[in-house]
Amino acid sequence: MSTFNLTSPDVPAGGAMAASFESDMFGCGGSNQSPVLQWSGAPEGTKSFAVTVYDPDAPTGSGWWHWMVVDIPAEVQELAANAGAKGGAHLPAGARQMRNDYGIWAWGGMCPPPGDKPHRYIFTVHALSVEKLDMPDDATTAIGGFMINANTIAKATFTSTYARAA
Repeated sequence: MSTFNLTSPDVPAGGAMAASFESDMFGCGGSNQSPVLQWSGAPEGTKSFAVTVYDPDAPTGSGWWHWMVVDIPAEVQELAANAGAKGGAHLPAGARQMRNDYGIWAWGGMCPPPGDKPHRYIFTVHALSVEKLDMPDDATTAIGGFMINANTIAKATFTSTYARAA
């Protein structure tokens, strides 16, 4: 039995992320480009994938969803650099980005408050039991999370951190 695994040549699991992945919104000055993500060992019965990036430390009371990609075909095992660009041109055919907590259908880079403790960013790939998730493009991240979790047969994850100087 193979192990479902998620890695990135750009983001160190357990380490700090580079400033290039920082948002270019809300006063942050990064490039706002998503990192390469690669996975392997998906279980039998996987019909599609979803990828999420979540910050549980955001001072919102409910965390912050930076990225949600669904309907990634089962044969895909990587999201390329800047796959999260607005418009979805760099996504695999059939995949779609859901609206994140910035209110955009794209990657929303890291932007913790200046001087805050390092925030954790949880990168997860979900192996799903359905080819497409039955939800509208403008679904909230709560609905997206519910639909992803309701159809997940396995998931692989890693966490990195990021902080901004005061």
